Amino acid sequence: MKYLTSQSIGVAQGDDVLFSDFEDGGEMWTGEGARERRKALLFREPFRGAPMVHVSLSMWDMDSATNARADVAAEKITEKGFDVVFRTWGDTRVARARIRWIAIGEVAHEDDWQLY
Repeated sequence: MKYLTSQSIGVAQGDDVLFSDFEDGGEMWTGEGARERRKALLFREPFRGAPMVHVSLSMWDMDSATNARADVAAEKITEKGFDVVFRTWGDTRVARARIRWIAIGEVAHEDDWQLY
């Protein structure tokens, strides 16, 4: 559990296309086995420390002739941003994927004391 002790809590959110491999024959569409796509995302304003980040698929376009397998996660979370990671495996063919995310954490406040 993460405890928030600041008098100011910030919430950031976004919706980002991770990839579109159908048009150019990218690896997610043409490959097999374990595959990963990683994208660094930055917050518009930094948090005081690493926030809690939740990511989910908001759109996926997969081949109906193969199994639909997907794992999406937030990694390398800092006060400035995070990496969103999409993974698939086996014979799954993914044409496109988009994610929505939300970050919640402490933010600086004008009344915060900074002694040094």
